[in-house]
Amino acid sequence: MSLRPENPAANSATAHSASAAEKAEYSPEERALLLKLAREAIAATLEQRDIPLAPPTKHLAEPRAAFTTLYYRGRLRGCVGHLRSVESLWATVADTARAAAFEDTRFDAVTSDEVPHLQVSLSILSPLKPIRAEEVEVGRHGLLISHHGRRGLLLPQVPVEYGWDRLTFLEETCHKAGLPADAWRKGATLEAFTAEVFGDRDREE
Repeated sequence: MSLRPENPAANSATAHSASAAEKAEYSPEERALLLKLAREAIAATLEQRDIPLAPPTKHLAEPRAAFTTLYYRGRLRGCVGHLRSVESLWATVADTARAAAFEDTRFDAVTSDEVPHLQVSLSILSPLKPIRAEEVEVGRHGLLISHHGRRGLLLPQVPVEYGWDRLTFLEETCHKAGLPADAWRKGATLEAFTAEVFGDRDREE
């Protein structure tokens, strides 16, 4: 399943806050490889060439869900992700990077002139788990709400960016799904995940 969050974190400090509760799973070297892959996937699409998708390590070959977020000169430029683990993290990052650049319907496709100025942020997701509303922790959990065929997702860094409390986070996730703000109280299914978030901006600090 692919989903597009409305507006992920706007700065690296937010990303750090969102993932602070989780111990880093990916080493600096692995992070650098994944960010390089995301850029290469975008460039290769523009140049109409293929790239090798064999994961360089067993760890990066593990199936993981992930989102790729792109920024251009400080502004959101695209964000697409897979919420379920259907292929290796390596392949998922390549796929979501291409989709964020060329398939996010909110934006025109990325151009070759923009590529050198793009900043990439990756969110590597944990598996989804059912959660009660009172258990939701702002800055730690991302949320998926489902009801009557509608679904809405927000990444963990979003409420931190906007300064939302838990109630607002729940209501805004409902809005993202096109549901009433109180749908989480009225039979909607609520699931949570955590995310390890890192990107180009972290390396610039």
